Amino acid sequence: MKKIIVILILILILEGNITMSTELRQPFAKGEPNPYNKFFTGTTNLNMLVNKDDIWNSSIGNVTFKKGSRTNWHKHSGGQILLITAGEGRYQEKNKDIQILKEGDVIKIEPNIEHWHGAAPNRDFAHISIETNLPNNSTTWLDPVTDEEYH
Repeated sequence: MKKIIVILILILILEGNITMSTELRQPFAKGEPNPYNKFFTGTTNLNMLVNKDDIWNSSIGNVTFKKGSRTNWHKHSGGQILLITAGEGRYQEKNKDIQILKEGDVIKIEPNIEHWHGAAPNRDFAHISIETNLPNNSTTWLDPVTDEEYH
């Protein structure tokens, strides 16, 4: 019986009557191609949820990474908080082990800590990036994460 059900599902998929979702399910729209992509490896999108202004003094963006995509090494003079919303990701601080990130994880990055973050090799990934301690928080972009460092 299980074989018949599997065969029927495969026939429906091949005929186009059922489509498998390739979109990452996340609470916010993925936004536009990331204007900072020159500091990333792979494809990312950015949806700015809160732009820094004189009232909220905050910058909050939803960043979506296609599988294998990642930031360059970088650091924030005022720190950063990442709220993991979908998929599976990776995070690493300089000279420390890589951490696997899952939906619901929170990463608090202290000021001036060199780090990178991005998608798992085989899974898309999304997080909310909160730039802390504005207006004096600036990002210093460094070298790309090599394939050897990533894997």
